[in-house]
Amino acid sequence: MEQRNPGKHPHPPRREDASHMEYMTEVRNFAIRSWFPEIAGEVGGIAAQAGMPAVIDADQYAQLAPEIDRSPAVAGWKRVMRSQQQLAWQKLQDSYAADREFWEGRLTEAEERNPGHLHYDPDFQVPESACEDIHLQPGGYCGDNLAGFVFYHGTRVFYQGDNDKDEIHEACVEDMRLPADGQVRRILDLGCSIGQCTTVLKERHPQAEVWGLDVALPMLRYAHLRATDMGVDVHFQQALAENMEHDDDSFDAVLAYILFHEVPEHTFEPIVREMLRVLRPGGTLTVIDTPNSTAFPTPNWMWKVFDARYNCEPYSQAFGAFDFAALLEEVGFEDVRKETTNTFLLNTLATKPG
Repeated sequence: MEQRNPGKHPHPPRREDASHMEYMTEVRNFAIRSWFPEIAGEVGGIAAQAGMPAVIDADQYAQLAPEIDRSPAVAGWKRVMRSQQQLAWQKLQDSYAADREFWEGRLTEAEERNPGHLHYDPDFQVPESACEDIHLQPGGYCGDNLAGFVFYHGTRVFYQGDNDKDEIHEACVEDMRLPADGQVRRILDLGCSIGQCTTVLKERHPQAEVWGLDVALPMLRYAHLRATDMGVDVHFQQALAENMEHDDDSFDAVLAYILFHEVPEHTFEPIVREMLRVLRPGGTLTVIDTPNSTAFPTPNWMWKVFDARYNCEPYSQAFGAFDFAALLEEVGFEDVRKETTNTFLLNTLATKPG
């Protein structure tokens, strides 16, 4: 039986897809929650035998990597982690592609039903850096009109069932820093993807005008369809984070959830400067992303390198080693603070002076 109505929490296209996604979720849960602790113990033992400290830098890990990569257990874990991603994405993509005309029609129908809320220029040029198959999703975020549908279900597997009802996105919005004066009239969700934080922001701040901005039009079209079906009044815009095309001092708060580890290092500063520009004096910034440090425990390095090389996260290591808080202060933000979240991610908070 096909599930035709996307809504807020849609089913996959077919029942067999739902079963496949449940199986892939359990495979991922096993690999991360049961197997990885054993792998971490073995990797930590290799480091200890080499006389390495518990926390090491990139050069020290490079010395250990050949020995770690020779471990059959490590190789097996990497194979399972990569294969479960590939199998989940491919199953979903095949199912949606089998009825492509219908699903593309749903996107078009939403634009006709709810005009004036999806903003894009047909001549917009997507930068090559945004065309990677991030997380191994075939075609990435920009290369298939149905990428948003596929992404929604694929990331339910990625989150291991912990975000089936947008729980993580709700927590992100809960963790946002808001202006001290309490004025929240316009909010920007930067790198909004399929708009899960965007819709939560509107539900949490119904009086505010909420915008979601992303480079990937297929994701934005799905976000618009989803918000339209939910009856949530938000705007979505295709643009570059470093060139948002919004007025100076026009937003009270900006949220960027897992944006920076998926963009090249040379864009970090332009994006931060653009966020500062569009925030009004006293406006607030919340960046939730992977932790930044030049030193990590050896098992963490093993995972980080695997993610970059075999899970198509080509920019993640640069952000992981970058002093992001220092950049915020250098550009002009104040009261920069780091906070932990209820996941492995780090919350960096800042305020525009004024």
